[in-house]
Amino acid sequence: MHAPCLSKPIPQGSILICISIGSTPYPSIILSTIFVKQLTIFRFLVAITSILWFNIVSLIIKSWVRELARLIPRQPAYGKVVMLTAIRDAYDDDSSLLLSEGFFIGGIHMNRYVFTSESITEGHPDKICDQIADGILDAALAQDPTSKMAVECTIKDDFVLIYGEANTNAVIDYEQIALDTIREIGYEETYHVMVKVNKQSNEINQAVMQDGSAMGAGDQGIMFGYACDDTDNYMPAAIDYAHRLAKRLSDVRGDHPILKPDGKTQVSVEYEDDHVKRIDTIVVSTQHSKDATQEEIADLIMKEVIQPTIDPKLIDENTKFLINPSGSFVLGGSFGDSGTTGRKIVVDTYGGMGRIGGGCFSSKDPSKVDRSAAYYCRYVAKNIVAHQLARKCEIQVAYAIGKAKPVSIMVDTFGTGVKSNEEILEIIEKNFNFEVAHIIAELDLCRPIYKQTACYGHFGR
Repeated sequence: MHAPCLSKPIPQGSILICISIGSTPYPSIILSTIFVKQLTIFRFLVAITSILWFNIVSLIIKSWVRELARLIPRQPAYGKVVMLTAIRDAYDDDSSLLLSEGFFIGGIHMNRYVFTSESITEGHPDKICDQIADGILDAALAQDPTSKMAVECTIKDDFVLIYGEANTNAVIDYEQIALDTIREIGYEETYHVMVKVNKQSNEINQAVMQDGSAMGAGDQGIMFGYACDDTDNYMPAAIDYAHRLAKRLSDVRGDHPILKPDGKTQVSVEYEDDHVKRIDTIVVSTQHSKDATQEEIADLIMKEVIQPTIDPKLIDENTKFLINPSGSFVLGGSFGDSGTTGRKIVVDTYGGMGRIGGGCFSSKDPSKVDRSAAYYCRYVAKNIVAHQLARKCEIQVAYAIGKAKPVSIMVDTFGTGVKSNEEILEIIEKNFNFEVAHIIAELDLCRPIYKQTACYGHFGR
């Protein structure tokens, strides 16, 4: 037997889900791994030769396609249902499977890709500003847990600008918080601070409390939370490893004076069928003293930062290490670049693997759903993955200013759920409360806990 039309090649190792039609109208589902060069694919239903066939096919399509799409993610290799087409007399000399008058539901191929995320150290100018802003927030909440704060920071060279809105009974020394934070990071230069902070708008403050007795959202907006089973802390592997490297780089700086506060890391992870296979590339850039050689820095970073941090099982002979790839990096911090609060939201969240909302976190008190609702979405998504309802989960919520409840909640498990997205959403709505006041109470968010979140990611720690 031969295939009359070899119209579409199927890669080696494809997984076929087929429906075979027997003497009853109920189909049997066959999952087979095949190793073929080509299959004859007809993009029309050549198998339908009678009204009986048509009725059977209709029954199959209506009753089983939805179930098949849900079954696919439960297999070791999974993917999207890519087509519904008929196969007739599909056979090749080198194949191990003959399909005759069946239905080809989808070819699921071994999928390889490399995903990259970056992190930065506490001495990066943007992170200087995040730490100052959250240091100010902590100072307010420590004295007045009902504080409503949105005070941000910008830095360039020796100039620091602190600005925004505050509604608090706390007495805050903005300038001293900024100077202390910069000194704690490790910069010894003299800085000048200008403060421009006003009271929060009465209209905004009234909107937060106008929804009856419940606290309303401090603004409109969309927020996302994400979790996956790449790591034990349910974070994507690339951003998790990048954060670990950045934190380690900062930690070893105390024992090695040639290392200075500013630094960046980047990790490229290779996946095979959505499972971490290996690390493809590691990039570490660190500020250093002018008398240090690049060879000295590379040796130090490899031995003291990379090797103690990264699982050696993920490193192979093809892994690339790029340490200070631009060469000399003496001028750093605010003298090398400007910084502003909230510019590193991808670093703060999921390294690009999960979507991000419309606002940053640092500087904002928990009545601002940009922060509190994003934290809660992560909490919910993590619970879905931890309870093995899905390997990946992303939650989106949206709020209107002054309203306690979200206007929408969406869940996406990217085809990895053991239940449909609709069913998982029902579980979420029965077990989690997205009202603003409840989020703040359940996560206990009116505490001075925020400065510690400003570096190395807000999640997975």
